[in-house]
Amino acid sequence: MNIPLQGESIGETPVLEFNNVSFNWPGGKGLHEVSFSVPAGQFVLVSGPSGAGKSTLLRLAVRLEEVVLGQILLKGDPIQSIYPPELRTKIGFVQQTPTVLPGTVRENLLLPFTLNIRKGGEVPSDANLNKWLERVGLDEVSLDSEASDLSVGQRQRLCLIRSVLPKPVAICFDEPTSALDKESRERVEGIAEELAADGIAVLMVNHSSYHPSCPHMHLTVSEGKVEVLS
Repeated sequence: MNIPLQGESIGETPVLEFNNVSFNWPGGKGLHEVSFSVPAGQFVLVSGPSGAGKSTLLRLAVRLEEVVLGQILLKGDPIQSIYPPELRTKIGFVQQTPTVLPGTVRENLLLPFTLNIRKGGEVPSDANLNKWLERVGLDEVSLDSEASDLSVGQRQRLCLIRSVLPKPVAICFDEPTSALDKESRERVEGIAEELAADGIAVLMVNHSSYHPSCPHMHLTVSEGKVEVLS
């Protein structure tokens, strides 16, 4: 049974939909017959014990792992029909450990626009990049700064911007605040909530005592099963 999350209207095509999805790691652990759907602008908090499959759930959505049984749909289309690099511009993915490449902040932010699938499209201007830096509290960081010189918290916010610039319809946060100090953690959590208010479907895995201040739905993952809590 597919479970629509809060805010979804009858007849509305969900942004992201899991239909009886199963996945197995060696040894038998995995996810089993997972079904739920997420409409535009929904914030979904994903929690559960370590090793339960929370990260796997998000990795399946962006095809870093492949579904064994069932189907995942993005706006009604099977994600298996979407070229993975293109899929990851439609579904942003912010990992627990921020990854930056050698080069400037500007070069790192514009990395998605160097892909063949994005060539010929509109590239964000420096003015737009600076607006994002200001929005996430990095207004003191120059676009010409070396990305490798940033702190962990600054790198995580840079990665967040990089995931949002291609204008995804959904974004997955895989424990993005676990290595951050309190100020950086609250900043990232607040931005994630703002993105949901902007109409982006947001799924966030979080191990802490974080409780979103925005309207949200809570998914718990345990022993390979996903339960929707209201």
